[in-house]
Amino acid sequence: MSRIVLSRTSSIAMLLLCAGFVLAGSALFQTLLPLRADQEQFSTTLVGLLGTAYFAGFVVGCFCGPVLISSVGHIRCFAGSAALFAALTLVFPLALDPYAWGVLRFLTGVCLAVLFLVAESWLNDQSGNEIRGRVLSIYIIVGNIATMIGQLMVNLEDTKSQALFSFVAMLVCISIVPLALTPTTTPKPIPSAKLNLAELLRVSPAGAIGCLLVGMAEGAFWSLGPVFGQQRGMDVLQITVFMAAFVLGGTISQWPLGRLSDSIDRRLVIICTALGTVVTGLVIAFWEMNSVWLTYGVAIAHGGLMVPLYALCLAHANDNVANNRFVEISGGLLLLYSAGAMLGPPVAALVMQDGDPGGLFVFVSAVLGVLAVFLSIRLLVTRGRDRVEAMDFMPVPKTSPSVYALEAEDEPFAADADTGKIDPAFPED
Repeated sequence: MSRIVLSRTSSIAMLLLCAGFVLAGSALFQTLLPLRADQEQFSTTLVGLLGTAYFAGFVVGCFCGPVLISSVGHIRCFAGSAALFAALTLVFPLALDPYAWGVLRFLTGVCLAVLFLVAESWLNDQSGNEIRGRVLSIYIIVGNIATMIGQLMVNLEDTKSQALFSFVAMLVCISIVPLALTPTTTPKPIPSAKLNLAELLRVSPAGAIGCLLVGMAEGAFWSLGPVFGQQRGMDVLQITVFMAAFVLGGTISQWPLGRLSDSIDRRLVIICTALGTVVTGLVIAFWEMNSVWLTYGVAIAHGGLMVPLYALCLAHANDNVANNRFVEISGGLLLLYSAGAMLGPPVAALVMQDGDPGGLFVFVSAVLGVLAVFLSIRLLVTRGRDRVEAMDFMPVPKTSPSVYALEAEDEPFAADADTGKIDPAFPED
């Protein structure tokens, strides 16, 4: 009896469905935990450290995931990680201790990193070079919609009940079904993640420092944003809409800002966007708006400026990198972003102490203000140097190093006009 293999289009659709369930479950989980931790009287510092534990686990998962996948295969690795993640999720409401939650948060970070590695590497394996850009765009749309749905699902039950944790476990368990029942050829092995800080700084100081600082700001925001809303007196529905508004803003603005950065120096776009985020962040921090709709509007504007910053820094760093190093450099920058996301939450939590929830956005504004100043200095120092042809901007999710293979092309895209060789030292930056 011959083995039935789905068409490439059907396989991609199944994988996108699988990823959508994981992203929805992850978004519900990420929004629920800070709310529940605050209700359980965990200090803001402890809530920030829980965010650090998650991103630490994510980094570990990026390193150990490829080894695990090579040992047991994609399907078994995904099924095992999803089952473990679901089981760990159900332990949270049973072990209401900050130290236990720290360990659990670390382990769920490892599991999520492995889940994204499997899904995205398999998606890349099913995508031919001629459709990779479209597949990545659809993946980003699916991811943003799933994230907003997951965040809004917090309103389905009382955050003090176990039901919402069960919903997270259900969503992640359901994600196993499309992947396990997709009859496709076994994907190629995943290269091990690498973080070569010296090389990243040599290739692009602005891109590397930018990803680190953006990671600090976003790690703090996603870890403590729900706590900010709770301390500002918002109810659960208002908090979830508030968080979803940031995702919506980033979804709307990524393409226009990216296309603008294709036509002028990307650093100018990053500087202006970072400064805009400083302004909107300070407005949220110090202006307690009476209208909830005005709050949502400012949140959309803030997300529209903050969310694209990572993709802009990534595109800037990769402008003069050979295609055969694109995935390597992009994966390293994601790990650098994650390192920043580990540092941001506990520092932001310290700023938020003494009943000052606005300190979260003061911290975000300060970090992105440093980014704007640093890039302005780099722009002045390197003024007048020749640029080579830049790559086209493409929004990217911050999920796993495997996602960058969906953006890679067949041929190098930046070459010296005289020698035809790509300068790995990134002369403009």
